[in-house]
Amino acid sequence: MSLAGNPGGASDEERRQVLLDAVRRHRAGDDRERASQARMLALLAALPAPFDREAGPEHVTGSAVVVGPRGVLLHRHRRLGRWLQPGGHLEPGEWPVEAALRETLEETGVAVRHPAGGPRLVHVDVHPAGEHLHLDLRYLLLGADQDPAPAPGESPAVAWFDWPTALALADEALMGALRAVEGLLGGRSGLDPHPLR
Repeated sequence: MSLAGNPGGASDEERRQVLLDAVRRHRAGDDRERASQARMLALLAALPAPFDREAGPEHVTGSAVVVGPRGVLLHRHRRLGRWLQPGGHLEPGEWPVEAALRETLEETGVAVRHPAGGPRLVHVDVHPAGEHLHLDLRYLLLGADQDPAPAPGESPAVAWFDWPTALALADEALMGALRAVEGLLGGRSGLDPHPLR
């Protein structure tokens, strides 16, 4: 079963098992992420409908750490007013990797793709979002060398940031994801994604 799509019409139970396996295999980078990983595994196993945001306050989301020739792509969240990675809720039948691609395009207007070899889960985080609890799976996406152009009604501000600025703007959860990508890229401050093609 692919993390990148639902061509065979996978059931929610099949999707749950795929995500449980992926989260179990993921290597957490710090104590916060280890705690999120343990909590996510417990909730994924127990929730009757983890992909449906209408079924309860806890549900799966998908987001992206986007890197490209211009640096790291972040957007200012409409309600929170903070600079965050793009991402959000899953549509019915959608995988988190698909939500990460769709939400990134909607919120930033920048064309993105997965690295060579397919989707790469780089970070997991469980965090409150208003009255909800997001079980967020974060994927590395490669962004095109283009100016952001979010869809009307989406993010009020989107920008490419150099590595030090992105880290300075990041909250604790985003910092963990940025550090994971930094490690994946070998600590190169220019965030050149070409080795990931």
